[in-house]
Amino acid sequence: MDVDVFVTAHRAEWDRLDTLVRRKRRLSGAEADELITLYQRATTHLSLLQSTAPDPAVTGRLTSLVARARSAVTGARKASWRDAAHFFTTSFPAALYRLRHWWIPTAVLSTVVAALIGWWIAANPEVQASIGAPDALREMTRPGGQYETYYSSHPAASFAAQVWTNNAQAAALCLVLGAFLCVPVLWILFQNMLNVGVGIGLMASAGRLDTFLGLILPHGLLELTAVFAAGGVGLKLGWTVLDPGPRTRRNALAEEGRAALGVALGLAAVLLVSGAIEGFVTPSGLPTWLRIGIGVVAELAFFAYVYGPGRRAARAGETGDIERSDRDATLPTAA
Repeated sequence: MDVDVFVTAHRAEWDRLDTLVRRKRRLSGAEADELITLYQRATTHLSLLQSTAPDPAVTGRLTSLVARARSAVTGARKASWRDAAHFFTTSFPAALYRLRHWWIPTAVLSTVVAALIGWWIAANPEVQASIGAPDALREMTRPGGQYETYYSSHPAASFAAQVWTNNAQAAALCLVLGAFLCVPVLWILFQNMLNVGVGIGLMASAGRLDTFLGLILPHGLLELTAVFAAGGVGLKLGWTVLDPGPRTRRNALAEEGRAALGVALGLAAVLLVSGAIEGFVTPSGLPTWLRIGIGVVAELAFFAYVYGPGRRAARAGETGDIERSDRDATLPTAA
């Protein structure tokens, strides 16, 4: 393709489109129809230039024009409370349900890893000795020791906020780093399970595993599920880099990345709930069975949320991606 000839042939159309886009007054019906027609033509022109003669100056100008024309055609839309309601009742649970084959196995395998680490530490005194001095370990695991006082060492409100911030950061890292071929996500998950496994092993070796579980289960069920969900979605994002399927790698990453961002926002709300439980329920004077019962109810509510509205929305075609009208237009591919 001769770029100069192509530009000369279509410059008048582009200039007219630019004029309509910049026009301040309301367009007439005929002008609106003309705007749409010229926008569609310019989109095709841009695709042709990118696929056959990608001149940076011309494609840069035309890309900007097409973007501005698209905004003029579709119009600006402000987020509303209806969008937030749609996100929490449809998009977020649908994304969790659609990606359940990634995060549920992640949860099962991570739990097994934590249990094996705990058993290994509890069964091997030499491993315990490598973790810390005997006096320090006794101080951690004794009644009223560090493991027990950890949850009541700060005011409940500030502790809940700190826990929520830390866990939200861990979940966000799993999602953001997932695109790096899964490896950082696996490392983050392992570090979390290592910490849990050390606690299990040390408290079991002191004969106080029941106390440890009574402290970690009320909030840990929902908290770890949220972390596992973030890890699973991050792994899915990383796998998309390796195998985008029938989609182009760019489109696949864009779609899965937008869904992952939505999951991150939703999991922040889930972790807020688990943080509140950890700040106010775990260190409370409630009986152990009641504290664990609250954690179990929160966990069951989460799965009911995923397999109730989430399954219905996913079967209706919801993927967790943003509304189609808010996505970038996909340029036609030139033959």
